Amino acid sequence: MITEFLVTPGEQPKRLDVFLVNREREMSRSRLQRLIELGRIRINDQIVRPSQKIKPGDKITMDVPKPEPLELQGEAIPLEVLFEDEHLLVLNKPPGIVVHPAPGNWTGTLVNALLHYFQVSGGTVSSIGGKERPGLVHRLDKDTSGVMVIAKTDQAHRHLCGQFKHHSITRIYEALVWEVPKRGHGVIELAIGRDAKERKKFSSRTTRPKDAVTEYAVDRRFGRTAAHLLLYPRTGRTHQLRVHLTSLGHPILGDATYGGRKVCSVEGAQVPRVMLHARTLGFRHPVTDDLCEYERPCPPDMAAFIELLEERAVRKRLSGT
Repeated sequence: MITEFLVTPGEQPKRLDVFLVNREREMSRSRLQRLIELGRIRINDQIVRPSQKIKPGDKITMDVPKPEPLELQGEAIPLEVLFEDEHLLVLNKPPGIVVHPAPGNWTGTLVNALLHYFQVSGGTVSSIGGKERPGLVHRLDKDTSGVMVIAKTDQAHRHLCGQFKHHSITRIYEALVWEVPKRGHGVIELAIGRDAKERKKFSSRTTRPKDAVTEYAVDRRFGRTAAHLLLYPRTGRTHQLRVHLTSLGHPILGDATYGGRKVCSVEGAQVPRVMLHARTLGFRHPVTDDLCEYERPCPPDMAAFIELLEERAVRKRLSGT
């Protein structure tokens, strides 16, 4: 697909790849650089380098090849199904599994598991998400466990997406965080978007901020070392809970991306993963309009780490340290 556009007056001189990465949000800087080097992105019909400086009035031509259709294969990966009818499926996603295929994760994903499940059961899945994201109404990060809903029909998909868009669903997460918030309850209001410098991260340092609101409550304290929080996201931005808790000064344990190496171990105990679990999901059934709510406790690895934190906290109290 070929697109052309002019660099507008007032645009500051900057590298072509830097300019494009802030304009073409769906493409990584490395992919843009590769397209420039292949001559598929030109300035004034001239082949240039990624470091070429753009200026107002420049005509940029982009010839982005259409991606090859992806043929995904079903894989016999176990699924914990909580509910299923002809319209939707609710499951408990385990930690450590990527939701949908992407570069570096073409197999072993939740989508691969779903394809196999429906092949065996003879069920259908919504086509709205395309070949790479069939039935996916929402997603959870690789390390995040918890309840998800999958649309089996296009009608259910559209209805459920509308509920997510209008934030009419019920979502409760639980997390283990670094140290203990001073307030037992609070609301974090911080607009976030893709970070202007680190493209794989999200933050308030963004050119396209979107409103994001998270309510939190401290459920348990483990001395001063850590706390167990209940989280009630009022919006659904990418990495919202992880970014918001980091902005509060209490990043999620195990989250090296936003909390750094310090949150990956607690008093010598290695944190097994990002300690975040989607515990509760509630929504209106897309056909019957019945209120549906599903809840699952945190998985064994998180429960074991909570027990470890509690034991150490008790030991400290008894020793007076």
